[in-house]
Amino acid sequence: MAGLTEEQKEKKKELAKYKRKVVELAGVVHDIVEDTIWTDYDKLPDLSEKINVAMKDVIDFKEQHPFLK
Repeated sequence: MAGLTEEQKEKKKELAKYKRKVVELAGVVHDIVEDTIWTDYDKLPDLSEKINVAMKDVIDFKEQHPFLK
């Protein structure tokens, strides 16, 4: 992270937290698809909505902090 201010470094860490949430949710979907689709398929719509919200958070954060693009 050379060349970034301390504030920019903090924002980059914050963005990483938002992204990690998306990846964790996607991992749950992956596990259901691979292991329990026949019993847990009904969880997919809710997980999909959570992914949409989490992705919107990432996109909004990046728009507010253009140096992160």
